[in-house]
Amino acid sequence: METLNTQYINVNGSLMDLSKPCVMGILNVTPDSFYEGCRMQTETDITYRVEQIIKEGAGMIDIGAYSSRFNAKNVSPQEEMERLRMGLKVLRKVQPHAIVSVDTFRADVARMCVEEYGVAIINDIAAGEMDKDMFRTVAKLNVPYIMMHMKGTPQNMQQHPHYDDFLKDVFLYFTRKVQQLRDMGVKDLILDPGFGFGKTMKHNYELLAHLEEFRVFELPLLVGVSRKSMIYNLLGTTSQEALNGTTVLNTLSLLKGADILRVHDVREAVETVKIVEAMRMNN
Repeated sequence: METLNTQYINVNGSLMDLSKPCVMGILNVTPDSFYEGCRMQTETDITYRVEQIIKEGAGMIDIGAYSSRFNAKNVSPQEEMERLRMGLKVLRKVQPHAIVSVDTFRADVARMCVEEYGVAIINDIAAGEMDKDMFRTVAKLNVPYIMMHMKGTPQNMQQHPHYDDFLKDVFLYFTRKVQQLRDMGVKDLILDPGFGFGKTMKHNYELLAHLEEFRVFELPLLVGVSRKSMIYNLLGTTSQEALNGTTVLNTLSLLKGADILRVHDVREAVETVKIVEAMRMNN
């Protein structure tokens, strides 16, 4: 079993210890995210969701205003900013000290969230591939950066994804990106292998089987498998029925070295972390 190394990221000037895995609760201010249980568009809904995420024990809130599900409708930068401003205004009123990451691939959107609302982390599904200014912006803002592996864009990523050597391609992708960011002075990096993004079901489970190998980068690892199609397509169910499968995959991910679980169902993920940590303490 993989033993986690103590790892820290600098969040708003304080060191956040990831030696114990952290749960990141999802807050979608979108009308079309794949899991309707986390679509929040009114002030009342957002308030409820923010309070729920914190009450159930999440260490971070990840807010997004652009649905990245396959074949999602494109949203303009202006609309994405308007949604995020509304959501962040409510979030800051309800939980002014919460650690917040913004789920966006756009540099201008990320900058706005950090500078106007004190967002602490940028979570980019495209690792700079969809906005050439993202890496420079991250370096200038000096905030932790989550970069995910995705082949293509949300609009086309699942149209027959093909790799010459799947795992090798993903590792080379991260090797190149990490070096680019290090050369620009970015210190706090988090890797997200990108389950479900430009990958077949076989790719997703191959990724899971080799997850501990990402430790070679000596960087925190984020896993986001919550209610995804790799669960419900395998089991012949729906995203609404995928909580049990999500818990199984979260458990496996923790055993293979995940530091952050990005989830819709916070309480269940927090309980999963507690159980796995209790076992580790007696190993």
